[in-house]
Amino acid sequence: MPAAGFDLETVSIRGLDRDAPWKNVALPYLIPRALRAALRIVDRFRPDVVLGMGGYVMAPAVAAARFRRLPYVLHEKDVRPGLATRYFAASAAAVCTTLPGTEKRLRNDHIVLTGVPLREGFDHRMPHAPPRRLLVTGGSQGAKRLNEAVWSALGSLTERFEEVIHVAGRQGAEGVAANRRERYTGMTFTDDMAALMSRADLVVSRAGVSTIAEATAVGLPMVLVPGTFGGGHQEENAAAMVKAGAASRIGDEQLTGETLLRTVEGLEPERLRAMARASAAAGRRDAARRVLAVLHEVLNK
Repeated sequence: MPAAGFDLETVSIRGLDRDAPWKNVALPYLIPRALRAALRIVDRFRPDVVLGMGGYVMAPAVAAARFRRLPYVLHEKDVRPGLATRYFAASAAAVCTTLPGTEKRLRNDHIVLTGVPLREGFDHRMPHAPPRRLLVTGGSQGAKRLNEAVWSALGSLTERFEEVIHVAGRQGAEGVAANRRERYTGMTFTDDMAALMSRADLVVSRAGVSTIAEATAVGLPMVLVPGTFGGGHQEENAAAMVKAGAASRIGDEQLTGETLLRTVEGLEPERLRAMARASAAAGRRDAARRVLAVLHEVLNK
C-alpha cells in the first residue's frame, strides 16, 4: 500500500480457529483492543464509506463503521461466506461476491456478483490443447500433498509437457532443490502469477478463490484439489467451477502422483477447449471496476 502511494494503518487481530480451539483463548482480549484501535483510525480518517474485503481482518474496521453509523460494503471471495461476512452482511449497504451461490447464504437485499479485483497482467488468451505447459500451485503457503504428488510423477509429467511450472510454497524449498531437471521450473514463491499464467495451458491447484479468479481471468482450464482445512470451504469453490464446466476435481484424499497424471492425461483436446471457454466466461477481468461501481452507487443513494 505505501508503495502505491496510500497510507497504511494496521490493527492487531486474530481469527477464530475452528481446527485448534485452544488458540482462541486470547480473543476476548484482542477483539475489544482491535475495535478501539479501529475506532481511532475511523475517527481520524473520517471515511465516506468502508470496504471490507472479507475474512476476520476486516472485522475491526467494519465494526467501527457500523458503530459510527457509516455505510460499509463487504466483499466475499468464497462460495460459503466466512463468519465475519455472515455477521456483518445484514447491515451492509451492499455485498459483492465472487462466485455464484454465495447470494443464497447471505441476508442482504443488495448483492452484486463482481468477481475478485486482480493485479494487471491477467489477460485473456486461448491456451493450447493439448496443453504444452502445466502450472501447479498450492497458493502462497504451498500444499504438501500436492507437492508430493507432483514430485512422485515428475518424470512422466516432464515427458508429457514441454514445461512443468511448480510453485511449491516455502515449505517446498527442499523438494524444489532436490528435483531439479530439464523441463521442470520449480520455485517456492512468486509475486508475478500473471506471468506464469501467461505461459500456462493448464492449471492444477488448490481451490482458493484468488487462484481461481486469476485462472478464469486468463481463461485457463483447471484441475482443482480442494483443501480440507477451514471447514472444507474450498470444496464449494471447486464445485462451482466444475458445475460451470471450467474445471475437473480430484479429492485431496485421492491425490497421488498416479491420479494426478491420469487426470491430466485424460483431458482430451476438445474437452480442454470447452473448459477454457467456460473458464473465460466465468472470469471477471473488470472486477475492480465493478466493486468501485458498487461503492459509488452506495455513496450516491
